[in-house]
Amino acid sequence: MMPIDRRTALAARFREVNGDHPMTPADDTYVSGQFTVLEELCATRGQDPDEVRGQMLVGLLPLPGYLRSDGAEMVPVDLFALTDRAGGVERLHGWFTAHWEDAAEGEAEWAAYLSGRYVCLVSVTPTTIRRKDHLVAAIDAALRAPSPHSTEWLRQLHGLVDELHVLEPAFTAYDRLRFGGPTSRDRCITAVRERYPRRRVAA
Repeated sequence: MMPIDRRTALAARFREVNGDHPMTPADDTYVSGQFTVLEELCATRGQDPDEVRGQMLVGLLPLPGYLRSDGAEMVPVDLFALTDRAGGVERLHGWFTAHWEDAAEGEAEWAAYLSGRYVCLVSVTPTTIRRKDHLVAAIDAALRAPSPHSTEWLRQLHGLVDELHVLEPAFTAYDRLRFGGPTSRDRCITAVRERYPRRRVAA
């Protein structure tokens, strides 16, 4: 039996994590604008893309964020930024998890990072991951005790939403399939702005 090549193995692993959902032309356009092809990114650094695929398969680097309909492995343009900051791919795990005081929480975030499903952030770093979690929790807390007639409550709510808006991309229809419903942007940004619009200040 011939061994499965790494590209095929990586595609199988990606579908194991995300499910086997179709990518539409609109999805492809979105992804091509937000992400880059793994092979093209590796070429800019003189790295072997097959070696990088192997690192993804053994849990040293995150899986691709998307598989485009033509099979291209789409990754963030700053995929290797954290590796560089950590001092090498072998040190990335320890550097990453050290950003959480709770070791179990750090390991859980590392597992989420490796899944490649952190497409909910424009730039994926421990700092942005933690900030997003804080903002979502704060928005949820505000929505559990709504006070839409309060100017201060609205101001604070929209301040949180605006900051999350900067951290998160637009998402695409494919994301709603693999995540099984609305994205965090749908729930914490779009829906909040529609339900609690900013109060106009009289001139």
